[in-house]
Amino acid sequence: MAARNKKQTSTGSAQKQLQKAQKGKSKGGQRFHKDAKSTPSSGTWRKKMTGWHVAAVIIAVTAGVLHCMHVSNMFENDRFFSHLSELEREMTFRTEMGLYYSYYKTMITSPTFVQGLSAVMNDNVTEYPSTINVLKRFNLYPEVGLAMGYRIFRSVTESLNIRTKQCYRVERGRGLSAVSNCEGIGDPAYFYIDLIFVENGALMSLVFILATNLSGSLMGGIIAVLTFFYNHGECTRVQWTPPLRESFAYPILLLQILIVTHTLKTSHPGWKHSIAIALTTVGFMLPWQFAQFALLTQTLAIFATYVLGYIGSNKFRCIIQGQSIGLVISFVMLFGNEMLLTSFFASCLITVWIIVLLEKHIEKLPHRLLIWIVQGLMLILGVVGIKIILSKLLSTADDAHISNLFRSKFSDFRDFHTMLYICAKEFDFIESETPIRFLKTLLLPASVIALGGVVVHLCRLEYNAWKAGHDETEENAHEGKNGSNHEENNAIQERSKPHAELVYHVFQLLAFTVMGIIIMRLKLFMTPHLCIFCGILASSKVFGFFKDRNMHNAVLAGMLALMSIGGIANLRHQWSIQGDFSNAPQEEMLEWVKANLPQDAVFAGPMPTMATIKLSTLRPIVNHPHYEDVGLRARVKTVYEMYSRKPAAEVYAHIKALQAQYVVMEDSWCTRKTRDGCSLPEIFDLEDKENLGKEPLCMKLKKNPAPYFKQVFRNNVYTILKL
Repeated sequence: MAARNKKQTSTGSAQKQLQKAQKGKSKGGQRFHKDAKSTPSSGTWRKKMTGWHVAAVIIAVTAGVLHCMHVSNMFENDRFFSHLSELEREMTFRTEMGLYYSYYKTMITSPTFVQGLSAVMNDNVTEYPSTINVLKRFNLYPEVGLAMGYRIFRSVTESLNIRTKQCYRVERGRGLSAVSNCEGIGDPAYFYIDLIFVENGALMSLVFILATNLSGSLMGGIIAVLTFFYNHGECTRVQWTPPLRESFAYPILLLQILIVTHTLKTSHPGWKHSIAIALTTVGFMLPWQFAQFALLTQTLAIFATYVLGYIGSNKFRCIIQGQSIGLVISFVMLFGNEMLLTSFFASCLITVWIIVLLEKHIEKLPHRLLIWIVQGLMLILGVVGIKIILSKLLSTADDAHISNLFRSKFSDFRDFHTMLYICAKEFDFIESETPIRFLKTLLLPASVIALGGVVVHLCRLEYNAWKAGHDETEENAHEGKNGSNHEENNAIQERSKPHAELVYHVFQLLAFTVMGIIIMRLKLFMTPHLCIFCGILASSKVFGFFKDRNMHNAVLAGMLALMSIGGIANLRHQWSIQGDFSNAPQEEMLEWVKANLPQDAVFAGPMPTMATIKLSTLRPIVNHPHYEDVGLRARVKTVYEMYSRKPAAEVYAHIKALQAQYVVMEDSWCTRKTRDGCSLPEIFDLEDKENLGKEPLCMKLKKNPAPYFKQVFRNNVYTILKL
């Protein structure tokens, strides 16, 4: 009966139009009526749906367990993690991963959890000599939760004398000394990564549930899960980089999208829906600084669904109310992080609230096209204008590099910070090979067919509704009927069309696709959503031209068989990856630092190496890989002058002003580049025209560091200079 209870249009006679359609006075009405007659009685429905739900739960849990095992095994195979020493395990967490893990380590090794949390919130080691609240700056709530969980787990298992890890002595060979290591969930590193893998197992369960929800078919969920596995390397990086923020945040986003989808399908959502959206929004925003951009696209997608009349302002308010509450709670829990208030997401929420509050005035405009133009202009001007005003009022430029990054994508704008991003592969445009890989697994054609099917289905329903409405308008005009203003306002607020959730997901997929094309790292939003959309191929409503259900299932089975050719080849490639992590030069350097330099020795150097220095030697550093702060970006630029063509005296003075005592240099950074113009000397050439053509300072220091620096350590990769 669900189709018969949905309201159809946004005019004062909306209810009458849909009722007329349902009575069979148009083709659309005949379709609705036919669907309604095929619905089983309530008792039969309960019996069938109970069995259906049991099957859905079993499949969802199975998919989650398989994915958890899959990513865990790949991580082990790639690094031989079980046979690494504690130091080697820490070295596998490179760049920002090592930085995040270092705070987890701080909180589990402190005498008490409160002392560890206090050390993180009053940290003078990460940006020496400044004291910063790392919990505010670095989205560290996952580490806080994991550290608390580990301490509780350790306390309980020790009190019950339960053995949770097994320790060994490992002979490494290759001239390296033997090391001790432990494996099992009682080991801090294993506890950390295993819970991440469990969460990402739940991610696959959510993929199944969301696709099943959209398609109305268990087969739709199975298709989404299989396409995710078949395109696994394009969907997630958790198997290679578990501590990254996306590993914690993306599963929560998928849960939030599922709740939004349920809200769109609910006739009269209320506060419980807003609260659920708010809580999951908080869960998504707290772990990841990029969450604001994904939520921006969600707000825009829901706004487009509202503008097209698929939902009324009441339902729209319910959703953005949850988003707004989530934003405010996140702002408070991140101790007033200004980046949240000055984000495009915040300015977009303010703008759409204004548009909704002015709805009754905007809807009085004479033409629907004019209403859309006004709403679109208000949105663009409001988002940009409010963003600028908030940034000026709060005097913050922490996210300026992100705007510059997008600016550089579509212009010849370049500066030092932008080049550090666009020279990194993950922040470049999507690889040209990616669509080819999608073609081999049939992900691209399958998702395009699903998208086309949804669009055609929606257009057919729109035409039928328009035709029914046209007949209704002529009848009312003949009878002289006209609704009151109050009735029209209520109709606008409560308006509804079938399949609002599909409209939202169409816009959400398009937004995620644009994000993934512009910045390759963000294809983790695009590819899973393509997989979810493939599940709609199993929808009997969208692809209703299959009169025979068995024929429909046979076509889907054939499609999956063809997908499996490329998909299983991809899985076999992932399973064949066998690694054995070893970084002897870095290990030698770290052991030398721990043995020969005082605990308060202050370091500067390449961002990835600084994270490892802090994690494994516990020495203070002046720069690090978390780039979302204008002050930190200035520090990085100062330290990286070691690789510019500036005079040694000038660079020495600048680094000395940061109170660094030692500089770590990596020889390869002098000449390494991913493409033309991407070596550090070339990046500095963009702004340092005065020293163009001179030999890079790093090359000079390699030959003779005197008189401003003194070499105290050197191997074939790393050099440590004392100021």
